[in-house]
Amino acid sequence: MPLERRSGTFSPPTLQTLPAAVTANVAELRARTRSTIMAVVKADGFGHGAVTVARAAVAAGAGWLGTTSLADASALRAAGLAVPILTWLHPSGIDAEAAAATGVDVAVGSVDELGALVAQAVSTVRIHLHMDTGMSRGGCPRDRWDELIRLARHAQQARKVRVVGVMGHLPLADRADPAANAPAVARMRRARQAVRAAGLGSPLVHLAATSGTLTDPATHFSMVRVGAGLVGIDPSETVELHGASRLTAPIVHTAAVPAGTAVGYGGAYVTDRATHLSVLPVGYADGIPRECSPQAGVEIGGRRFPVAGRVSMDQIVIDTGADRFRIGTSATVFGPAGGATPTIRDWARWAGTIPHTIVTGIGPRVKRSIA
Repeated sequence: MPLERRSGTFSPPTLQTLPAAVTANVAELRARTRSTIMAVVKADGFGHGAVTVARAAVAAGAGWLGTTSLADASALRAAGLAVPILTWLHPSGIDAEAAAATGVDVAVGSVDELGALVAQAVSTVRIHLHMDTGMSRGGCPRDRWDELIRLARHAQQARKVRVVGVMGHLPLADRADPAANAPAVARMRRARQAVRAAGLGSPLVHLAATSGTLTDPATHFSMVRVGAGLVGIDPSETVELHGASRLTAPIVHTAAVPAGTAVGYGGAYVTDRATHLSVLPVGYADGIPRECSPQAGVEIGGRRFPVAGRVSMDQIVIDTGADRFRIGTSATVFGPAGGATPTIRDWARWAGTIPHTIVTGIGPRVKRSIA
């Protein structure tokens, strides 16, 4: 069969981050709330580069940043980002002195966690009391709120901590139904009142993430935490945001094959006509979902072509029909909506997952760049 082998060099698979899209998304979010926006850049900015996304979000008006850990927050500080930062998952525990030294706020979600923080604190640490408002996935359970608040009051009087925020989570916000959010909103209001009644002032209150910010003003309180929305993902599927990345890969191998040719492991795809096949050097080790529907495809030269057969660890095969593309031709695996280019939401649908897993799963072999 006619075959073209790879030769020479060409651009490697590349994930390009588009800061202008982050800017546009923050503008859309700011138009929907009067509350301060916290730009959450967990998981390396949802796979788009935490510093890149953070800089674009802050330049567009985000007043806070959010991270998973103090290490991630410290990296943002080292990059010159001076806005307030909150970290709340603490996979390695809370280092009180590191938090104080870097000026990073930490959330505490249990009596034990706050007790441990107070025991090691020398300088005053800024804290947010994390209340369980219905997620049951972290945060202080309702039956221990009073105990947590009492300990926080004593710690603040001793200048071990300063309570600057109260936070919770919305478990059902993706439904885009204010009635589904109402129980969590009511719990958050009770938490706010309890903190004020304890003499801890009027701290920031934040409950909503992207879906709540876009669909339910009652959830906004003083601040909203937006992560997925920064990079164009709306879990509520109610607002068309701007995709903030583009994944491209070069064609590294082509072949002209007859009808009846089995493609890939297991021969799951068999050509029904004479056609051309092109190989892209990305696979499930690079974040391409191994299990995806027959509708999966990529864009080449302004047209969409289907993925042929199973996704391999290091490559995928594309059926380009009558079109034969030269080695080195760039294919777009996903990108902003428009024309034949698949979006991350398309890939999520093809893989039976959510867009978050697509962008956060892109592997380290893929080169990163900024538009």
